[in-house]
Amino acid sequence: MSAQPTTPEPAARPAVAPLHPAGLAAGGRRGDGSDDAALALLRTTLDELRDELVAVRRDIHAHPELARTEVRTSRLIADRLTAAGLSPRLLPGSGVVCDIGPAHTDRGARVALRADIDALPLPDTCDLPWASEQRGVAHACGHDVHTTVVLGAGLALARLADEGLLPRGVRLVFQPAEEVQPGGSLDVIAAGGLDGVERIFAVHCDPKVDVGQVGTRIGPITSASDEVQVTLTGPGGHTSRPHLTGDVVFALGQVITQVPAVLGRRLDPRSGVNLTWGAVQAGTANNAIPSSGTVRGTLRCLDVRAWQQASEVFHAAVEQVVASLGVEAEIRHHRGVPPVENDERSTAVLEAAARDVLGEEAVLLTEQSLGGEDFAWYLTKVPGSMARLGTRTPGGTTYDIHQGDLRVDERAIEAGALLLARAAVLAGR
Repeated sequence: MSAQPTTPEPAARPAVAPLHPAGLAAGGRRGDGSDDAALALLRTTLDELRDELVAVRRDIHAHPELARTEVRTSRLIADRLTAAGLSPRLLPGSGVVCDIGPAHTDRGARVALRADIDALPLPDTCDLPWASEQRGVAHACGHDVHTTVVLGAGLALARLADEGLLPRGVRLVFQPAEEVQPGGSLDVIAAGGLDGVERIFAVHCDPKVDVGQVGTRIGPITSASDEVQVTLTGPGGHTSRPHLTGDVVFALGQVITQVPAVLGRRLDPRSGVNLTWGAVQAGTANNAIPSSGTVRGTLRCLDVRAWQQASEVFHAAVEQVVASLGVEAEIRHHRGVPPVENDERSTAVLEAAARDVLGEEAVLLTEQSLGGEDFAWYLTKVPGSMARLGTRTPGGTTYDIHQGDLRVDERAIEAGALLLARAAVLAGR
């Protein structure tokens, strides 16, 4: 049984230095007096919360939970939001949503901030005092950071709402099951998590980018990622008489080499279609042609339009490649997630927010990733944008996500919370 979540006592909270000697760097944008007051209050609140948020992140890191089992994490989040005078709602199974401010103002409906809360099924090898206590489970993708960033942003925005400085309502979305396909975002949407939401923002840890910097991109920032499998069957037989069999192994070889080439000619090359095989099984003897064999892989597309066409083209390519080889093909194409397509206006809001709270040089153009991210499903419903949040200590080691030794510079929590809180304010103006 998982340990019950508790908010660490103040004495146990870590002392975390601010990102800059005088706090996070201030940008040059300023608006009217209320805007100045809102920005100042965000900074003050998150400065006060800094050590607590780091302690919460470490607690979540030490108690990771896999997709759709994030009960302890959900309760920790809900308890802290309740303590701040808010009314969070636990989602069926796991996950939390929480509204701040009015549902609708003359400036529009709510802005949502999303975090994913699940961990990965791999060992934690970070060798830190707050390493995972759950054997074979680790927050190796930074979701503990994402969760704490949105929690911190929400607590700061609640303070703004209390002072009458929040221009429109905000919804916090703590989503389960990002690491499985087709993703827990669909569960959130089905539970009404996007009802009354006009725009949505998120961050994702990027250990290749220094803390205090943010990577943005208009348009696709991730890839569609699908699982594919082809099983071929035939009569089998002796390798001395391949002409009397359906040579499954030979046919698998044709599928492995030819189908990716066909996709590259049938789909727009600018769409970045990539079919990579990861596993193949057929036979056990060197002198016997097996009666069945299977190849499995991933099909990725950088463009959502190509992704929508890819299934039909993939099926046709397999069938045509094996048509003359005397084997039967069973084709499985498990749709995963579409690419995350960042809306231009939402991305501009994130960039403006980053310059305000992190400095004029904080924004970088990020590359498009071939990885999948189920934030994409939200963007099929409402516009929004995801930014890459720098987590590398300047001059320090570059780690990688989905590796058990991932380490993050915890100053990224305050940076991310300021970024998303400021974005929510700017989107409401």
